[in-house]
Amino acid sequence: MPLRDCRIIELPKVCDQRGNLTFVEGGNHVPFEIRRVYYLYDVPGGAERGAHAHRNLSQFIVAMSGSFDVVLNDGFESKRFHLNRSYFGLYVCPLMWRYLDNFSSGAVCMVLASEHYDEADYIRDYDTFSATVGAG
Repeated sequence: MPLRDCRIIELPKVCDQRGNLTFVEGGNHVPFEIRRVYYLYDVPGGAERGAHAHRNLSQFIVAMSGSFDVVLNDGFESKRFHLNRSYFGLYVCPLMWRYLDNFSSGAVCMVLASEHYDEADYIRDYDTFSATVGAG
């Protein structure tokens, strides 16, 4: 899938003097049914996460607190997305090399995934990824 299929999606934001509420519905706000949720936190300054691709898994990445960058690469071009609001998320297609960096202090990254964990779905070597998408 080309990089242009990955995009920022704005989530509903219900504003109230007591605080705001945002919700996510699989198949509605994100283009897949949600089968797994995980989150990253306490990421040390200067650390990078990710550095892999998925064969079949789609993801929706949200900065629940703080900020961080997501760099996506489809084998032909790269794009950096800065996430810093809990009512915006980044849809990441399958076969997209990704890494996360530039974590602010206290950042929390929530990831909604289209599939349960499956190690066989991961591509952890960039040269293998590049050959898989026909860029190598």
